[in-house]
This record gives sequence, structure tokens and C-alpha cells, in this order.
Amino acid sequence: MRYVYKVGCSIENLKGIRDFVKQSLKNHGVSDLDTSEVVLALDEMCSNLMIHAHQCNPNDLFELHILAERDSPLVVEIIDDGSVFDINQFHEPELGNIIHEKRKGGLGIRLVKSIMDKIEYEQSGGKYICRLSKKVQFN
Repeated sequence: MRYVYKVGCSIENLKGIRDFVKQSLKNHGVSDLDTSEVVLALDEMCSNLMIHAHQCNPNDLFELHILAERDSPLVVEIIDDGSVFDINQFHEPELGNIIHEKRKGGLGIRLVKSIMDKIEYEQSGGKYICRLSKKVQFN
């Protein structure tokens, strides 16, 4: 089953994204724990896209596609026209350095990588696609 959601790049739209993901995964019988983890990872990815790539411009749109099939990993695609930050190319600072420097931020990428099993990027037809996969439990 494929679920699609188109959204503007205003951080006020993050609640709508969370609700869309929760409802889509609930409709498909994904466990509550896996749903919460995926919502957390997508909240981080989408907020970074909105803030850093689009400067929270609500007129800039991107799409979320959720592909859920029993006995297959859950796949979520973030499809965007703008520039994409490949978190696979980012080397997270050491946790000790973040704590020592009392930095705000720096943990979101680490969180997404720990939740999702696979993160891939591709460019196709002028669009950038970030594909996140996770093996989930179905009720």
C-alpha cells in the first residue's frame, strides 16, 4: 500500500506530517513502538529539510511517500525539488564533544541513523529522493 502526503516547508506543518505517518502506519497495522520510532525519525528529517534547505518557506513543497507491505521493510520516501543533505556523508561529532562543548543540536542525524535500517539518496527527473527503510512489526 502506498500513502502520499504533499506538504509546505513551514515548521507549523510538522504536526500534520506526524499525524499522516501515525495514521498511515496504524491503518496498515504497524506496531505502536515502530510507529513512534518512524515518526521521530521523519520529524527530524522533515524539520531539517524545511529549515536548512527551504528556510521554512511554506510555498516550497515536498512529498512523503510511505510504502507498507507485510513481510517487507517499511519504506518512506521524502521527495523534494530543492537541495538535499545526504546524512550518510555527514560524520557525527563524538558524543563527548557535544556534551563538553554544550552544543545545541548535533544529535538528530545520529538518532535517525539509529532508528532506520537503511538510508539512500537518489536523483531522478529533477527530484531528489531520500529513501528510508526499516523492518517493522505488524500487529
